[in-house]
Amino acid sequence: MNHHFSALTVIIAALAIAGCSKEVPQGPHPFEPNLVHAYKYHVSQGLPMDQVLSDADWTVDSLLGDANEMRLNEELAASEEDLATVVDFEQLKIGQQLYIDKQCYSCHGYTGDGRGQNAGLSNPYPRDFRKGMFKFKETELNSKPTREDLAERIRNGIPGTTMVKLPAVTDEEVQALVDYVIYLSWRGELERALIDDAVLELDIEGGDRLINPSHQNSTDEEEKELFDESWDIALEYAADIGFAWLEAEDDIVEVELPTDIPVPSSGTEFLAMMQGEDAAALTASVKRGQEVFRGKIASCSKCHGNDGKGDGQTADYDAWTKDYTLAIDIKPENRDALIPLLARGALQPQNILPRNFAEGVFRGGSDPEDLYRRITVGIGGTPMPAVTFVPGEFEEPDVWHLINYVRSLGAEVAAKNEKAAAEQAVAEEEQSPESEEEK
Repeated sequence: MNHHFSALTVIIAALAIAGCSKEVPQGPHPFEPNLVHAYKYHVSQGLPMDQVLSDADWTVDSLLGDANEMRLNEELAASEEDLATVVDFEQLKIGQQLYIDKQCYSCHGYTGDGRGQNAGLSNPYPRDFRKGMFKFKETELNSKPTREDLAERIRNGIPGTTMVKLPAVTDEEVQALVDYVIYLSWRGELERALIDDAVLELDIEGGDRLINPSHQNSTDEEEKELFDESWDIALEYAADIGFAWLEAEDDIVEVELPTDIPVPSSGTEFLAMMQGEDAAALTASVKRGQEVFRGKIASCSKCHGNDGKGDGQTADYDAWTKDYTLAIDIKPENRDALIPLLARGALQPQNILPRNFAEGVFRGGSDPEDLYRRITVGIGGTPMPAVTFVPGEFEEPDVWHLINYVRSLGAEVAAKNEKAAAEQAVAEEEQSPESEEEK
């Protein structure tokens, strides 16, 4: 990638031209700099960000490579051996090609910026990996997802969104895609951190540089010392992000199902239990769940509506939108003020819609354990907070009652979907090459 661009406008024009093309690239597509994140500081503080963006771009490429050569800087790898295991760098080319072949880029963008050519057609928008934040996972709120969390999304998609299940994908291919998504996120989050550091710590208007590559081998002691200080800061940021991914497995929220409350694991099972010996206990649980749902402590109805149809508070936004609007004191509704950022790749703000449980769809997974984590931990990047237990009013068993209540609202629809999915799986199995060989 050429690091010596002279102005943001040059890049904007290039991106505009590239964005109009729908041809599948024949080779690696250059990683685009994060114009929105950099330029939002120009909009809000009047700071000149061209040089910061160029210096951040050089630093990220130096530490993690570029689209043509994805690698881990030797000095970074030597500082902590485990960093080389965050992703399988030898498999990244495979993941990169799969990302193109499976059309992931058409929504998530070549850089993982969530602004592929089809992004504007989706609600919610495709995930922007560069913020380092992921919604559906089995870990703590502010932790990274595990590799299996990402693999699950790739294998099975996210129900109720345009993120569909990938057809005919092997476990090896899934893992290669997981590596590539983590790599894109690592790069993007590092770039954001470097830009933020420059804004917070440097006198940009006075000419301070995030890093000056020409001083890397300078014989001038002051220039070399300044470069080394900047380089060490970048190394620390890169290492911290890498370790956050490695530590995800330690941050899994363990869930133990209750023995004294019936908790069906699907719409089909819910309907069956309501006709069986657990009917009375489940009915009582659903009733208690409704009370908690509408109560002041859990206050689920504030957003999801009194009957869980997603018609409560619907004027909020997710963290990705707030990052370039409310974070710099621009109201998302003020489209005129957002024009400079929209021109640089920001997507039109759209309200985040609370789940309508009558649809029988749970985007982050429908297992009781998944729903328990959504309620107790919250959903990162959204207005969905972690619960606050209040002795005598809202305690841990009430979470299971809540789960039973929200499942009851869409149980019949979910059961129909589950039946259709099972029939589809059987049909696909019968049509698979393995099945043909057995015949």
